[in-house]
Amino acid sequence: MDRLTTLTAFVQVVDNGGFSAAARRLNMSVTMVSTHIQSLEDRLGVRLLNRTTRKVSLTDVGKAYYDRATQILGDLEEADQVASALQSTPKGTLVLHASTHIMRFVAPVVTEYLAKFPGITVDLRTGERMADLIDEGIDLAIRTLPAPDSSLIVKRLTTWRHILCCSPGYLEKYGKPEKPADLARHNCLRYAHYPYGDEWHFLGPDGKPANARVSGNLLTSSGEALRLAAVAGEGLFLSPGFLTGEDLEAGNLVSIMPDYQPVEFALNAIYQHRQHLPAKVRSFIDLLAERIVLHRHWMHPGK
Repeated sequence: MDRLTTLTAFVQVVDNGGFSAAARRLNMSVTMVSTHIQSLEDRLGVRLLNRTTRKVSLTDVGKAYYDRATQILGDLEEADQVASALQSTPKGTLVLHASTHIMRFVAPVVTEYLAKFPGITVDLRTGERMADLIDEGIDLAIRTLPAPDSSLIVKRLTTWRHILCCSPGYLEKYGKPEKPADLARHNCLRYAHYPYGDEWHFLGPDGKPANARVSGNLLTSSGEALRLAAVAGEGLFLSPGFLTGEDLEAGNLVSIMPDYQPVEFALNAIYQHRQHLPAKVRSFIDLLAERIVLHRHWMHPGK
């Protein structure tokens, strides 16, 4: 029989002074309560209760067992209350991993989150690779590219597209590409974690895929290194708008191939389980989703 149920039945018999009262309290038949007690005594090989037609009393062994049993059930109740509190109110440590180049959006939300929930500590980690949430004990990842593990839960926060750009000086020196096939003749600055490798993906004027195999003298996981190289006139950069929006506004970079639109991606919140999501994770996602709306002009510069 279930040991926790049996233990509960034993304590209820003692607390309520008999089998019938315990059965009513537990919404269980008297026979079933009696069966639980008999099973417990048989398993222990001792008598816990003295039974008469009028009352039930504890034996000496039963008194010692009752004291320990009530402590165990009390500890379990306290554990349930702690878990429920953590589920309803953000507490503890939120282990968060975010792409380096979106920290301008994430960092202010972390600051606001800490002020809003004093019982929370944030362990904020950054990097361009997709961290292993389970092995590294990460509660939540904020990424600009799809999760490689299909078992993870992905919540889309907002969409974004790359912008193909370069410096005015590069255009003066090497000319302007008009279509994806022209990119083969240009130095293309490449992001190491671009999902399609060295094949840049676009949608043509007709809405159909128009992809191009590219090459160049810089391959890196650093978006900032690519931005600086592009501003310096080193090559073409298929850039997230939120990384180069200010350079485009200032004229340090210019958008090219306007008839060919890079494919759409999403800024995602990625976590392990859909059910029983901890309050600390749920509340951070909700706050980030609210605040990201304020930055959508950087996700789609010029719109």
